[in-house]
Amino acid sequence: MMGHQLSHDASLPPLSLYIHVPWCVRKCPYCDFNSHGVGAGAALPEEDYLQALIADLDAELPLVQGREVISVFIGGGTPSLMSADFYARFFDALARRVSLSGDVEITLEANPGTLERGRFAGYRRAGINRLSLGVQSFQDAQLAALGRIHSGDDALRAVEEARSAGFDNINLDLMHGLPGQTPALALADIEQALSLAPEHLSWYQLTLEPNTEFFSDPPVLPAEESLWDIQDLGHARLEEAGLRRYEISAYAHGGRRSRHNLNYWSFGDYLGIGAGAHGKLSRVGRDGVMAMERRWKVRQPETYLRRMADPRGFAAGRRLIDSRELPLEFAMNALRLVEGVPLSLWSQNTGREVSLLHDRLGGARNKGLLVEDVDRLQASPQGLLFLNDLLSLISESGDSQG
Repeated sequence: MMGHQLSHDASLPPLSLYIHVPWCVRKCPYCDFNSHGVGAGAALPEEDYLQALIADLDAELPLVQGREVISVFIGGGTPSLMSADFYARFFDALARRVSLSGDVEITLEANPGTLERGRFAGYRRAGINRLSLGVQSFQDAQLAALGRIHSGDDALRAVEEARSAGFDNINLDLMHGLPGQTPALALADIEQALSLAPEHLSWYQLTLEPNTEFFSDPPVLPAEESLWDIQDLGHARLEEAGLRRYEISAYAHGGRRSRHNLNYWSFGDYLGIGAGAHGKLSRVGRDGVMAMERRWKVRQPETYLRRMADPRGFAAGRRLIDSRELPLEFAMNALRLVEGVPLSLWSQNTGREVSLLHDRLGGARNKGLLVEDVDRLQASPQGLLFLNDLLSLISESGDSQG
């Protein structure tokens, strides 16, 4: 296992911080995240959770001494259930404990249906400089089918209020392939989103994940041909509007790519604090080979809060990533990026010589799944559509090198 302290090393990847807020008003039927519905108007243990997060952070800090945090992401659940004061106090504590980059990106996920008027201004004063609004659709019938608690008008008002509060970096989460959705309805959602001029759009297809209500009782989804039409037409419209696709499901105007998510996809490091949060940290061994450890916290909010007084702390587990897993782990992230990554990062992150990968890469290029660039690991447009096929080639190469 990794030791209790990591010294700063210039060869280590960038470091981010993920904070999980586990509560929501009502769990959506498609959601497989660690979220716990509490009902409208429920009183949340803000003070206790704040103190737990700070204690959780303090326990993690020896692992990252001397390293700068480039981004912070607050996810859930529904983080906008917590007050602006909660975040102001947390970021005050954070700034006293870690070095934040001068242009640190701090994102808060917000549900348009859980916002009290004026709360965005408080979030902005607390130091949050990027909002990710879980819109999913602007059409009330589609929102009802998804089990969302907000309306299309709520989403419009949320964007308006965010702009009034001074937010100039807004992401809209939009889903497609919804129950009963046609290409025309999907494009109508895109047009409405574009009219709000978001800096970033996450546009992803609804999938039926295990351990969700939709998985147990599936809704009727559009036929495959319709799904392809939605994807092709939607992608073309977003590109036409100047939102450039840089990851399978992410589009942004210039300079507004999500720094936090880019760090994930580039196999960067991140601390994870909060109930059910996951983290990944790297170290360079004496042999110069990078070793990586995954860490995760207890999931149930009540258990997490009780761990404040428990000598075991908040951790639920930790595991070194086996060297045989690294090729697939790295490829699963890097190949999501439209521009890919320099091939030199392969050796740095997997400990495998690129020369051993030569035949597999050649085969993937011959199948049209990789671009013809010997210096980059980059999926072709076809490879992005059939990413699992491409990943199987990469993972097989990893297994054969063990």
